[in-house]
Amino acid sequence: MNALAQLGMVSDLPSNIQMFHVPSAGSAEEAKDYFVEKDGMRFAGTHLLVDLWDATNLGDPEMIDRALCDAAVAAGATILHSHFHHFSPNGGVSGVVVLAESHISIHTWPERDFAAVDIFMCGSCDPHLAIPVMQRTFQAARVELDEQRRGRIG
Repeated sequence: MNALAQLGMVSDLPSNIQMFHVPSAGSAEEAKDYFVEKDGMRFAGTHLLVDLWDATNLGDPEMIDRALCDAAVAAGATILHSHFHHFSPNGGVSGVVVLAESHISIHTWPERDFAAVDIFMCGSCDPHLAIPVMQRTFQAARVELDEQRRGRIG
């Protein structure tokens, strides 16, 4: 049993394996790669690292789940599923919303009024549209943003 299983964060049992459709060689479906073209650059997607400071509502996993799902919808993403873990009755929350276009994850420190959010989206989604939703929900007084273009081709 690994350390995460001891914390109840993973199961000892093997996970369900999801089978994905693999297009046949030469099919029109094979040509679609969902990369983005912006400012003359082609890349897989935009990855935002968002620090929310002087924030509130950081200890409620259900509220955080709703906020991140609302943020995903605002960005134009497709929600597949979500999972959140509350570390104690007064502790932080870690979790992820898995998207067809990638993910939004969060780790909160309510005792410091701080949340670290990771948003990665490909395709036609705009991850920047998720930020105002989270800023409103968590009432963050200060937002720090770092942006990377992942999988740059040129």
